[in-house]
Amino acid sequence: STVSKTMGSPNHTNMNPSIFFLLGIPGLEQFHSWISLPVCCLGTATMVGNLTILIVVASEPALHKPVYLFLCMLSTIDLAASLSTVPKLLAILWCGAGYISASACLAQMFFIHAFCMMESTVLLAMAFDRYVAICHPLRYTTILTNTIIARIGVVAMVRGSLLMLPCPFLIGRLRFCRSHVIPHTYCEHMAVVKLACGDTRPNHVYGLTAALLVIGALGTCGSHVSLNPVVYGVKTKEIRERVVRAFQRRQGAGVKVTQ
Repeated sequence: STVSKTMGSPNHTNMNPSIFFLLGIPGLEQFHSWISLPVCCLGTATMVGNLTILIVVASEPALHKPVYLFLCMLSTIDLAASLSTVPKLLAILWCGAGYISASACLAQMFFIHAFCMMESTVLLAMAFDRYVAICHPLRYTTILTNTIIARIGVVAMVRGSLLMLPCPFLIGRLRFCRSHVIPHTYCEHMAVVKLACGDTRPNHVYGLTAALLVIGALGTCGSHVSLNPVVYGVKTKEIRERVVRAFQRRQGAGVKVTQ
């Protein structure tokens, strides 16, 4: 098949060192076209769900509260992470288009891991929001002001970017004298490091440290948001009611037009 032919060629060690090859899902190559269907559906649902949350919160002044603003941050991060992974994943599953330049691979790696770290910061902020709401309800509006929320958003972006900033430089110093095939659906840091020759200890130390920093924040509040802004938005009564109300208004407008 076209996929197998495309996937058979990158195993040579003399291939262009500026090119990597994403294998997709190892062992399930023959099912890639079938796997692409749920991936496409989930990707579309993620885009539509997160955009709905952003539009509903932005259009409803009553939802301009800290918890919903943090949810908007999560939705924005989730959208950006999906855009950095899903298109290439679908290209791999549909066409076997796993070739990716070294610069594009590093960029994807940076953004994916940076978004994950940004998300962990926002999750921690949401846990703090619930703590203040429960333990200090009378001081809630004075503690979590719009200025503080904006600063938390900036801190999340800066933290994620700075923690991942060493990654391209640590990868760039390595030599890749082995296979350039990455047995993954995207350019994951340690998967790329395993292909390198020479001393990779700094990369392993960095990867472990960054993972511990992210896992610590996620463990604090992961159960609170189920790790998915769309799921959290559906569970939130206020957002659910306003989405239903918006659809009802559209249906009512459609009935009037037909009449």
